[in-house]
Amino acid sequence: MNADHVPGVSVAVIHNGDIEWAQGFGVVRLGGAPVTAETLFQAGSISKPVAAMAALRLVQEGKLSLDFDVNQALTSWKIPPSAAAPGAVVTLRELLTHTAGLTVHGFPGYAAGAPVPTLIQILNGEKPANTNPIRLEAVPGSHWKYSGGGYTVMQQLLLDVSLQPFPKLLHDAVLAPVGMTHSAYEQPLPAELCSGAATPYGADGAPIEGGFHTYPELAAAGLWTTPTDLARYAIEIQRSLSGGANHVLSAEMTRQMLVAGQGNFGLGLEIGGSPENPYFLHGGINEGFESLLVAYQRIGDGAAVMTNARGGQRLANAIMRSIASVYGWPDFHPIVRARIAVDPAVLAMYIGVYELTPTLSIAITMENGQLMGRATHQQKFRMFPESQSKFFLKVVDAQLEFFRDANGQISHLVLHQDNHDTRGERKQ
Repeated sequence: MNADHVPGVSVAVIHNGDIEWAQGFGVVRLGGAPVTAETLFQAGSISKPVAAMAALRLVQEGKLSLDFDVNQALTSWKIPPSAAAPGAVVTLRELLTHTAGLTVHGFPGYAAGAPVPTLIQILNGEKPANTNPIRLEAVPGSHWKYSGGGYTVMQQLLLDVSLQPFPKLLHDAVLAPVGMTHSAYEQPLPAELCSGAATPYGADGAPIEGGFHTYPELAAAGLWTTPTDLARYAIEIQRSLSGGANHVLSAEMTRQMLVAGQGNFGLGLEIGGSPENPYFLHGGINEGFESLLVAYQRIGDGAAVMTNARGGQRLANAIMRSIASVYGWPDFHPIVRARIAVDPAVLAMYIGVYELTPTLSIAITMENGQLMGRATHQQKFRMFPESQSKFFLKVVDAQLEFFRDANGQISHLVLHQDNHDTRGERKQ
């Protein structure tokens, strides 16, 4: 925690189908009260699988279909036609699995005091929205690309179909039935709850100016919760699979939720592990909050870790590896890699800036004969060579691999992380 400038972390561990323990460590703010199991954190993108469960409940009730044209149910706004996908039809299944071909990876939120746009303004990229319009950039179903924009379209879909405010819909459809009593899709957080919430911090250990960012993109990033409540969500899925507790979804709908498709994603959750012991997971990053949820489908184990600092996922990953070791999980154990020596002249060829998305780049520099990598708004980390062109990090399970063009010049890199490969073009 000290090394990563993380003031507070909260952990809940699932074992044999129940929450075995939940505990806070550190403080909600520097000089403030200790973190407890009831301290609230922003869940970031872990909001998505919880919201996906509400969408699937509407499917189960016959109010939505996984495979119909969502524009037929959208009334307040519709996905505009696109030259990139003429005549395209987008389905709810594609929205939930990040295969709809829609733009906008994620959302930065709105700082305290900044004007907050309506959902329609966000969808259209109109001021005061701070992200681009959510539009089709590829043929739906053609490939996997993570899209918070797709979940924002899903949010509008659920509003138009249910005719309820999103916080009430999610409370009634998912949070209350599952027993997530310390959770709410409230943005901004009501004043009476702020005293029980952790203060967000940046990577340098300084608090985020103005405090919590506001995320009107509720389905994508708007959940406030605790690791205990996320553990209850995971246990609901585990029990629903066997028909033991189906407070929200039937066993069959839960099974559909966990079928891995493109990008190893199901309907809201990433799927991993072996056929014998599959697991589901999702991470979350909001400004000053980073978290991780992992749970096995069959063996009744899992954990949720939430932090109140940028870069906190490194700590969450380390804690998850420790839990995996102590509880004998088949996955998530520390990875051993062999470092080799590479001529500094070869290393120097990789120096540059590589663009992965319009808002995410990795700058490669060299210090004292060692390559360093720094992603947008993140700390700088040392890169260790395992071959002449492939490097690994110690702080996170990720590798960077460099490639040449036909002229032998370094043209791009590929980030290997979380079972995904992301290409970054060299810009400098």
